[in-house]
Amino acid sequence: MSATREEINSYLNELLKPEWFRDYCPNGLQVEGKRTIHRIVSGVTANQAFIDKAIDVEADALLVHHGFFWKGEPQVITGMKRRRLQALIGNNVNLFAYHLPLDAHPVHGNNAELAKRLALIEEQPLEPAAKRSVGSVGRLETPMSAEAFGDKLERVLGFDPLHIGEPERVISTIAWCTGAAQSYLAQAVDFGVDAFLTGEISENTVHTARECGIQFFAAGHHATERYGVQAVGELLSLEFDIEHQFIDVPVPV
Repeated sequence: MSATREEINSYLNELLKPEWFRDYCPNGLQVEGKRTIHRIVSGVTANQAFIDKAIDVEADALLVHHGFFWKGEPQVITGMKRRRLQALIGNNVNLFAYHLPLDAHPVHGNNAELAKRLALIEEQPLEPAAKRSVGSVGRLETPMSAEAFGDKLERVLGFDPLHIGEPERVISTIAWCTGAAQSYLAQAVDFGVDAFLTGEISENTVHTARECGIQFFAAGHHATERYGVQAVGELLSLEFDIEHQFIDVPVPV
């Protein structure tokens, strides 16, 4: 079976509500390819290795979390950017990309999908004033020590997390936000939770976590953001009866 480019774009925009977000990049169709789509490949980032692998399996469209045209980057199409775009345009492949809208979807987003895998129960949004918060506040289904939680992260995500805090401290309440969300640590502290989980860490994050007595876990930007795009890809497959494949290109951060 197949779907048109317009049908896919309309479905994704209705599902993910990009108009609700002030983002650092355009969300939706970023590169136009063939109109009829039989096979869509999902992945975290539209890097060259991912694009090449998707073309090898004859993808008609790519669905990613990290696409192109980020705020503040050079606007000229040279070097790496040219090669990526040339591969897509030369093979008539569509590129759909959703950044914050994919993080925030309450059922199929990165944070929601990560919570399912780690048995985290959401109780309230990390950004209460937002139409859709990119982070969540809640609790562990089963309280455990920080050391045990770190072991669980490594087992589930396949990534050795960095933990700032006391290994023996018992964690019951937690806030989480996938990717590079270390700047949300202050909000987590204000909520009074035992721990904060995200993908990356900064130098000042270490001091804030230590001085505020909160357990901080950096479990990998890529590792924490693999699941939303897969869930949405599967939705497209079911909705339009098209083929979907997830291609992972792991990175060490």
